[in-house]
Amino acid sequence: MSERKEIRRRIVFYGRVQGVGFRYRAQYAAEQYRLTGWVYNEDDGTVLMEVQGDEASIDQMLQLLQNDRYIDIVDMDMKQLVVQEDERSFHIRY
Repeated sequence: MSERKEIRRRIVFYGRVQGVGFRYRAQYAAEQYRLTGWVYNEDDGTVLMEVQGDEASIDQMLQLLQNDRYIDIVDMDMKQLVVQEDERSFHIRY
C-alpha cells in the first residue's frame, strides 16, 4: 500500500468569492476529500486558504470550487508551504 504524500498550499482566490458561500463550500469539500487547513475572508475582497493533503485531493477540491454556480474564481495565487504535521481538521477563520 502506498503512503499518500502530503503537501500544503497557501492560495489567494480572486473574483466573486465573498458573499457566495465560498468558505462553507470549501469546508465541505475539504471534509469530503479529507483535507486539513483553514479559509478566511480578507478585507480586500479576496479569500485566503491554507489547505493540506495529497495533491490530487487538493486539485479535486479546487475543481469543485471552480465549478460552483455561485462562485466565480478569476485568478488564484498559490504558494507551497511546509506541512503542519499536527493539523487534524479544516475550519473557517473569522
